[in-house]
Amino acid sequence: MSETTQPVTQATLVKKAAPKSDYKPADVSPQRRVQRSFAVRLWSIRHSRLLEWFYSRFADMFLLLHPLWKGIGYNRVEGPIKFVEKRVKGFMFDCRMCGQCVLSSTGMSCPMNCPKQLRNGPCGGVRANGNCEVEPDMPCVWVKAWEGSRNMVHGDKILDVQKPVDQSLRETSAWLRVTAQAAAAREAAANAKTGASA
Repeated sequence: MSETTQPVTQATLVKKAAPKSDYKPADVSPQRRVQRSFAVRLWSIRHSRLLEWFYSRFADMFLLLHPLWKGIGYNRVEGPIKFVEKRVKGFMFDCRMCGQCVLSSTGMSCPMNCPKQLRNGPCGGVRANGNCEVEPDMPCVWVKAWEGSRNMVHGDKILDVQKPVDQSLRETSAWLRVTAQAAAAREAAANAKTGASA
């Protein structure tokens, strides 16, 4: 007589952690709540091509605003920009604010949502149904990243090896960091061009 133990799922943990009372929400199970939390994230992956187009325009607009950011001071605008970025990306992608956003390279699926925080592809434990080894109720972040990348114009960026997460950039604005880096690259190219023509 061997006892079979069922795997501990996120839904089971939520159910156990819920305060005990006579109130039971109508038509809402812990499993249903867990599935709803992935709904927007999965929408973003299904619409990765649209979001890629939008992000490209958004990045261009932020780059045009570089003189404003520089004039005010990047350190001064960090707080308000980070506030907005955290809410927008948190809602759309379940962003963890690592400060090194790679959504445009990972099919609009944030690799920081992986319980193992793998940045360069799935672990060996992806379940047969495409769900996570650690969180059986959650679709594997990297399976979804591959699906999203196949919709994108620059979807082959998923094959680029990502650097490990720099923990010192956690809770900083990736939008401002990318803008400052793009502006510096543009200025360096302009200086090289004027130096070569002189």
